[in-house]
Amino acid sequence: MGFDLRLQVIAAFILMATVVAGPAFTADIDSARIWRAPDNTRLVLDINEAFDYKYFSLDNPRRLVIDIKNTGLKANLDKLDISPTPISNIRSGLRGSSDLRIVLELKQQVRVNSFTLKANEQYGDRLVIDLYDTVQKVAKKSVSKVLPNDNRPIVISIDAGHGGEDPGAIGPKRIREKVVAFQIAQRLEKLFDKNPDFRGELVRTGDYYLAHRKRTAIARKSRADFFISIHADAFTNPQANGASVYALSTKGATSEAARYLAKKENRADLIGGAEGSLNLDNTDPFLREVLLDLSMTATLSSSLDAGKYVLKNMGGVARLHKKRVEQAGFLVLKSPDIPSLLIETGFISNPKEARQLSSGAYQQRMAAAIYNGLVSYYTDNTPEGTSLAANKGKRERSYTISRGDTLSDIAQRYNTSVATILSYNKMGSSTIKVGQKIIIPARQ
Repeated sequence: MGFDLRLQVIAAFILMATVVAGPAFTADIDSARIWRAPDNTRLVLDINEAFDYKYFSLDNPRRLVIDIKNTGLKANLDKLDISPTPISNIRSGLRGSSDLRIVLELKQQVRVNSFTLKANEQYGDRLVIDLYDTVQKVAKKSVSKVLPNDNRPIVISIDAGHGGEDPGAIGPKRIREKVVAFQIAQRLEKLFDKNPDFRGELVRTGDYYLAHRKRTAIARKSRADFFISIHADAFTNPQANGASVYALSTKGATSEAARYLAKKENRADLIGGAEGSLNLDNTDPFLREVLLDLSMTATLSSSLDAGKYVLKNMGGVARLHKKRVEQAGFLVLKSPDIPSLLIETGFISNPKEARQLSSGAYQQRMAAAIYNGLVSYYTDNTPEGTSLAANKGKRERSYTISRGDTLSDIAQRYNTSVATILSYNKMGSSTIKVGQKIIIPARQ
C-alpha cells in the first residue's frame, strides 16, 4: 500500500470516528429541577462546567427559547412535572454543531428573569430561569385578610425557612432543613387556627423558594401582628446542640455563633435577587430616618419581650443552646413594622437532634411550645381592637409548664387562684413538672 493510500485510509478512519463520536461538548446539563410557587415558576439546570447562554421570546405560538453554547443534554427533561406551571411542553435539540437549544412552549404570557449561580457546597454551576405570572390569582384564604380593627384575631405570620432550590442545612440521612421547618410551620399554623383569638398564616405554602424580603412582604400583606421564621440549622461541629431564639440586632450580633448563623441565612438571598419591600423614597430623608428608627426601636422591643416567652416555653421541650434571646442581623427579621423572631428548633447536624426533628411527635411539642409562648405574650400584652382584648379571660386556654414556673405565679398571671387551677385540672397537689400541660379556666 502506497504512502498516499495509507494517509487516505487513516483520514477515513478519523472521519468515521468523528461521525460516531458526535459533537464534542465542553459542558453538559446533568440534571434539571422545576419548582412552582404561587406567583412564579423556577426552572433550574445543573451544568457541570462554566457556560454561556442567551434567551429570547417568540409569539404565535408563545415560546421561550434558551440557547446554551457548547453544551450537551444528559438530563431527561420529559420527567419534569410541568402540569402546575405555565409550560405546556419542553423540547430540545442541537443548534448548529454543538449548541443546545431548549424551547419552553407556554400556555400564557409570563415575565422572564434569568441568572447563573456558581458552584457551592451543595450544587455545581446552575442556570436559573424564573417565569413570573402576569395574571395574579387570589387564594381563597387571602379574601378574608383585610379585617376591621375591631374584634379581629391576632395574625401570626409563620415562615418556614428555605424551600425549593434552597434546601437549607442537611443533616444525617439527608434530612433537609426546609422539610423540617415546613412541617413544624404547618403544625404551628393549625394550633393558631384552632384558637378563636388568633389566626396562623403560612408564608410559603409549599416547597418553593422565597427571597427574604419577599417573605416579610407577604407577612405585611396579611396584616401580620407577629412574624416567626422557623429553622433547624447546622454547625461545623456535629456535637453542637440546643434550640435558640433570635431577634434582630441593629448594631451587630451578640455572639460569634449568632454572626455565623446570620451570615449563612442571609446568603440564601443569593439564590434569587430580593427587592426591598418598604418604600420611603418620597419621604424627607431626615423624617425617613426618624420614622424608621422609632419603628425599629418599638418593633425590636416587642420582639425581645415575646422572645423571652417563647424561649421559656421551648425550654420545656428542648435543651436551650442559649438561655437568653440572641440578636443577629438576619435579613428576614428586618421588618421595621412587624415584631419578628427567628426560631432555631435545634441543630440538624447533630444526629440526636436530627432524629428528634424528624419525629412528628417532637415537631408537635416544639410547635406547641412556640404557640404557648406567643399566646402567653399576647395574653400579657393584648393589642386593642382584637377579640383577645374583648374576650380576655372569657375563654379557657392551654398552658405548658416551663422551668421556673409555679402554680401561684401562673394563677396570678391569669387572674385566677391556685385552688381553681387544681380543681379544674383535677390535680391532687400543686406539684408540677416541666412540659406538663394544664388548662387555665375562663373567668366566670
